[in-house]
Amino acid sequence: MKKETESTLIGFILKEWLLISSLIGLILTSIYVKRLPVYSLSEFQILFILFSLFITIKGLELSGIISQVSQIIQKRKAIPLKLITATFFLSIFITNDVALIVIVPLTLSLEIKHKDIIVIFETLAANAGSALTPFGNPQNLFIYWFYNLDPVVFVTAIAPFSLFFLLFLIVFSFFIKTDNNYTKKLNIEKNLNKKSVYVYIFLFIIVLLTVLHILPVSTNILIIIYALLFNRKSLKIDYALLFTFFCFFGFAENVKFLLSSEIIHSTHIFLFSALASQIMSNVPVALLFAKFTTNWKALLWGTNVGGFGSLFGSLANLIVYKIYVAQNDTKNSGIFLLKFHVIEYIAFFLGIALYFILKICMI
Repeated sequence: MKKETESTLIGFILKEWLLISSLIGLILTSIYVKRLPVYSLSEFQILFILFSLFITIKGLELSGIISQVSQIIQKRKAIPLKLITATFFLSIFITNDVALIVIVPLTLSLEIKHKDIIVIFETLAANAGSALTPFGNPQNLFIYWFYNLDPVVFVTAIAPFSLFFLLFLIVFSFFIKTDNNYTKKLNIEKNLNKKSVYVYIFLFIIVLLTVLHILPVSTNILIIIYALLFNRKSLKIDYALLFTFFCFFGFAENVKFLLSSEIIHSTHIFLFSALASQIMSNVPVALLFAKFTTNWKALLWGTNVGGFGSLFGSLANLIVYKIYVAQNDTKNSGIFLLKFHVIEYIAFFLGIALYFILKICMI
């Protein structure tokens, strides 16, 4: 019994290390500065929008529509291209984490060669695709909302990053030879709940209109009411991630109180946020650096480029690793990590180079 308890505790620590570290950081900094952090209305609005978005995405998962889209990809030829581009475009709308949760298990179930390389490219695709929109990943949503940005300005600022890596991934997907042996027939309609699909697409549109400042944030209460009355399973979301955001908001506020200074130079913001993401993940880096700078473009680029590289660069990277190890021979996890970091850091340095090339061209 004691061993089971220890195993459960260790498992929880490994799974929720980011939550635990953020909570510890919040407590220690609060003790040091002898004050509780002050949360702004904007930060509570972001948490509420994320909560609504997570419920909506969960509802779409349960409806079967995401699974249907992913199954269609398995048909015919050019599987690497279809899987990678599908991950890219799915991540634009349903976030990088959810896109990978859908596509990676599907990829690993196929009878094809070089699945590990395809999975790594899918991770790059998810991080690059989700960077394009304010709602594609958590750090984007935070930056968009925190700086009260125009959606067109936001997309225009980061589009070169996403489109460059889309082209990069498309080109290299043709070099992945899979020798496809997959012949399993698909039963697409079996688990599809069309009524639920229509409802959650409507609710998803409400979230998007809220993010784009077209509807008031309070409109999202409709999503929670619907989930409580008609589909409580959609409430089974990642509450640990939401609480992690809450802790990091407070931690960042305490750090700002401690330093009481502003980082001004855009190059410093970009490099520091990209490099810091390699250690502490790009989401908390966005929360922390936003407290010190008004240069949102450099922070946006830094945190999204920072999603490449280290396994810790993005929560999506960790999700992929967990799925891969769970569904494959763990003896190969070391080889997978080696390939992962080689390919990811190539993309990481390409992202840095792209930023400086664009910066030079604009001078």
